[in-house]
Amino acid sequence: MVDQSKIVEVIDLIRPALQADGGDIQFIDVDDGGVVTVELQGACAGCPMSQMTISSSVERILKERVEGVTKVVAAE
Repeated sequence: MVDQSKIVEVIDLIRPALQADGGDIQFIDVDDGGVVTVELQGACAGCPMSQMTISSSVERILKERVEGVTKVVAAE
């Protein structure tokens, strides 16, 4: 089982970079397969680069720092 408190801790480290661009990120859930669901907010919500932000930054950092994270997806 993936430690949700560790996910939130790492997202809190990522948050200032997104806030600097007028956006934010909110942890939504993690499933049994290690798939983390997040919601991009503010300027990040409608940004065409949001999927790249999730995969190249958020996912990479969470995988490095939280054991069991397999993927990060945006909330529908």
